[in-house]
Amino acid sequence: MSHDFKPHGKHLIAGAWVASESTFSSDPVTGPAHQFSVGTAAEVDRAAQAAEEAFWAYGYSSRESRAAFLNAIADEIEARAETIADIATRETGLPEARINAERGRTTGQLRLFARHIEKGAYLDRRHDPADPQRQPLPKPDLKLMQLPVGPVGVFGASNFPLAFSTAGGDTASALAAGCPVIVKGHQAHPGTGEIVAEAILAAIEKTGQHPGVFSLIQSNLREAGEALVTHPLVKAVGFTGSLGGGRALFNLAAGRPEPIPFYGELGSVNPVFLLPAALAARAAKIGEGWAASLTMGVGQFCTNPGVAVALDGPNVDAFLEAAQAALEKVAEQPMLTAGIAEAYRKGRDRALGLNCARARLAAKAEGRNAGPVLLETTGEEWRANPALHEEVFGPFGLVVRAKDEEEMRQIAHGMEGQLTCTLHMEEADTALAASLMPILSRKAGRLIANGFPTGVEVSDAMMHGGPYPASTNASTTSVGTLAIRRFLRPVAYQDMPAALLPEDLKG
Repeated sequence: MSHDFKPHGKHLIAGAWVASESTFSSDPVTGPAHQFSVGTAAEVDRAAQAAEEAFWAYGYSSRESRAAFLNAIADEIEARAETIADIATRETGLPEARINAERGRTTGQLRLFARHIEKGAYLDRRHDPADPQRQPLPKPDLKLMQLPVGPVGVFGASNFPLAFSTAGGDTASALAAGCPVIVKGHQAHPGTGEIVAEAILAAIEKTGQHPGVFSLIQSNLREAGEALVTHPLVKAVGFTGSLGGGRALFNLAAGRPEPIPFYGELGSVNPVFLLPAALAARAAKIGEGWAASLTMGVGQFCTNPGVAVALDGPNVDAFLEAAQAALEKVAEQPMLTAGIAEAYRKGRDRALGLNCARARLAAKAEGRNAGPVLLETTGEEWRANPALHEEVFGPFGLVVRAKDEEEMRQIAHGMEGQLTCTLHMEEADTALAASLMPILSRKAGRLIANGFPTGVEVSDAMMHGGPYPASTNASTTSVGTLAIRRFLRPVAYQDMPAALLPEDLKG
């Protein structure tokens, strides 16, 4: 592995590396820190102006040329695989195998969107032929298709330095749609963001794109993010992050003179419902699987299954004993940032201080490290204490003992919006599962049977979103090809001469 990469610490704005007066220091888990420019509203404005200029070419480019661009980005990222693994592992503390897998997911989704737009089905082309003889009024000729909205702002995520960051799903889907992208890089992994931006720049030059089609603004302050969301040339925003930060930006987007869509993925406890026959048949196995999912990546996944709900009884004890035994074997590990670790400790201590849940395991890791926490409570206490419902981002698990099936349904009714809900069941649980399904389908964007939510397939049929606070728009996904719809808008053409129609509507 190479250790020669030394970031230059600048923004990439319309093909040029640009420095700011102020800098911030990275905070890697291992290796030396580096200095990076702090972006301001001035850098955001420069990037937005360039993106708007680029849109007049890129927004009207052919699907084939955009697909070639996406594939070129994937090629250039893979060409930098060794350097990316080096800088990303040092900045995040994630193992090299995880970084390599995430890099594969990142390039895979770029290539998936390339194939998707080449097929053209996403355009949703419609045609209502004219009927001049219709009475009492003639019917006009109407054609409709989806068009890109314009420049898009994207926020890099702390927990996915590749797949949800500089060239991640939001960037890939926006570029596929025909929208130039301005990324506000995450301060947790600025070096990783920079090397990926270098890959995108190389792809821009290789395929002859306008340089304003992509910019990266680095910053550890709010100013750049707020300027991005409120800039009048930015027409939509993709965000993955905390509920508090995302809601503040959502409010800014809605409060603009021209409000714009803000597609935020914010928070979810991803409840797992353990039905009686399933627990009777395989309580220990489910407990071990839940513990593994709970602690994967130090619990720093948006689909982390933080809450398990079960009917009280001895099989719940068996589930808890197996889960606890598995969690006790999990060593403390560094979290992605010191801030995330501090927030985890605060969430852990807040839950422990409520005195309505019993701690079975509570690692007291300090500093940047985190260890698993396992609590249990009753359905009555859960329903009486909404603070128990709050996400604790990290390896934090809470088991809720429902006294009967009706209370389990009440618990489901009381859940906030989620990315996922899971049922562990056997055939004998079908009636109870069927009574839960209408409730859970209103609570989450993805329903799972006999699995765990960690691991999100990047595909045509994936839905990664859900009712608030899981996301700010329950009708969209941030993973899979349906994500492109966030950055498109339908336009109808009435009695339009063929010579004036978009190429994709001619013929």
